[in-house]
Amino acid sequence: MPNRFTAVVRGLIALAAATGIVIECVQGNPLVVFSFFTIWSNTAVAVVLGLGAARAWTGRPPLPAVWTGGVLLCISIVGLVFHLVLDNPSSSFNQVADIARLTGARAVANQLLHTVTPLGVALDWLLLTPPGALRPRHAVLWLAAPGGYLAFALVRGALLPDDARTRYTYPFIDVTAHGYAGVLVNALVLGLAFSALGLLLVAADRFRPAVAGRRNRISSLGAGGLK
Repeated sequence: MPNRFTAVVRGLIALAAATGIVIECVQGNPLVVFSFFTIWSNTAVAVVLGLGAARAWTGRPPLPAVWTGGVLLCISIVGLVFHLVLDNPSSSFNQVADIARLTGARAVANQLLHTVTPLGVALDWLLLTPPGALRPRHAVLWLAAPGGYLAFALVRGALLPDDARTRYTYPFIDVTAHGYAGVLVNALVLGLAFSALGLLLVAADRFRPAVAGRRNRISSLGAGGLK
């Protein structure tokens, strides 16, 4: 059965992600823009939530929970790392000064990509997605995304000139500052945190309340995932 309300909400979340990406590309170099994990994750949000909106609108079966849960984990990582590490004055990796200098469209894009979409995807999962579809094996599979990004970022940094301003996209993977050993330690710490968050999402999915009202469900509990 079509669920137009769910479709509209998911469509707006996808639009927020796409808008932030477009602003960043217009304001900067798209090749640099798409070198950030934030953009990778928001692109996934735009695609998966957009497909979810289309499926909810037409009443088609939901997307696999491994996809939608992976997007939830990745965009949650984006929001948490931004607010707890990069925009936190007490963090040794903070970029508070650079963030404070953002104005106009860039400031809007920053909020869309780091705050609006993480909150939107989390609320969609909590309020509009039936529980019980996530599995512990999904938490292992989801690590492929940050792991793949780390490999990409290190190879990219090694290929760029030493004086390239955006050679390393995040301070905790800056080989020039920390060396490969230091970056590996940072990556292991973040990887453990991501694994714990993934398992926490799986556990929460088991115990969180069902979507209110049988008549308003977007799918059976066994189907799982987003429409």
